[in-house]
Amino acid sequence: MPKILIVYASRTGETQKIAELIAEGLRFAMADVVLKDVNDMKTEADIAGYDGYIFGSSTYHGEMVNRMKSFLFLAEKAGLQGKKGGAFGSYGWSGEAADRIFQTMKNVFGMDMVGGPLMLKAASMGGGIKMAHDYGKEVAADL
Repeated sequence: MPKILIVYASRTGETQKIAELIAEGLRFAMADVVLKDVNDMKTEADIAGYDGYIFGSSTYHGEMVNRMKSFLFLAEKAGLQGKKGGAFGSYGWSGEAADRIFQTMKNVFGMDMVGGPLMLKAASMGGGIKMAHDYGKEVAADL
């Protein structure tokens, strides 16, 4: 059973809800999931030892939140090259955070990214629950 780490940075709780739904999708696909708030990630050792990684943040003023930026600097040192990855984000007006996380994981970390980033305004809007579940299943299927 593959083991996946999901790390999220949420301002209003919406990104956390999306992370939880992605985790459900992964579990439906028989993956072992560890879900962490970015504030709980302190060392490279907190990141090591997983088969896949999914990172997400809300977009705030066209950027990912600062806590996620700091985490990505830490993750860069964790030796994630070649690992499977995914990225997601919630947004109000624009959704740049998910793509920036995705591109960092792909181009800076050298990860093998699954599909494209998942971008949702809210988990409960426009089929968001199904989309988040499907994203988790897609990542699990690629492991």
